[in-house]
Amino acid sequence: MSKNKLEKFAQMATFKNVVQPEELKVSDFEYKGKWSQDFFHNVNGITLELGCGKGEYTVALSEINPSMNFIGVDIKGARIWHGAKEALDKNLPNAGFLRTRIDMIDNFFGKDEVDEVWITFCDPQPKKQNKRLTSAHFLNIYRRFLKDGAIVNLKTDSRLLHFYTLELLKANGVIPLVATDDLYASQYLDSVLGIKTFYERSFLEQGKKITYLKFIMDTDKEFVEIPKFEFEE
Repeated sequence: MSKNKLEKFAQMATFKNVVQPEELKVSDFEYKGKWSQDFFHNVNGITLELGCGKGEYTVALSEINPSMNFIGVDIKGARIWHGAKEALDKNLPNAGFLRTRIDMIDNFFGKDEVDEVWITFCDPQPKKQNKRLTSAHFLNIYRRFLKDGAIVNLKTDSRLLHFYTLELLKANGVIPLVATDDLYASQYLDSVLGIKTFYERSFLEQGKKITYLKFIMDTDKEFVEIPKFEFEE
């Protein structure tokens, strides 16, 4: 491990806006069901950025909407450090970060605790459909802590992930609120969707189109996986 990473990990241990559980599989996590009350010390709703990377959306959204709490989730501590430090430097009390794997996230949030989810430029897992963060497997995990009617947002450069998710939603009777395979040429672009992550800037420089999906989560309905989905980028 590089000296720079070790320094970041040491700093993060002192950051009041970062939670790094020693054990990933915990059933009695101290903030579960009580994030707003015990971590943010308010009664506001919660939005998660899953696979947050450097936390650009977490930080930017917390600036735009101070009456909402935002938590960036990622397993890569060296990435989280960037967003956590920026949030501290900007004195954003409604921005927090949780270091854990996404497949274990329901250990850390209680039933009906989360209002909205953002999935921004995650690994599309071209060969492992079940590991995609919008697969039926993961959507069913999110159902355990999302409020009924919660919003799920997917912003990605991967047309495979975009069209796979569209097909999965269709197969499960979910009609997206928004679906565009070229966000920056669409009518939907606004100050929130215009937030650019580190990876997004790189993709745009390469001439890639950015896609966006927005849909409502019905927590009473279990998602069923579709047959192997193939798509050429």
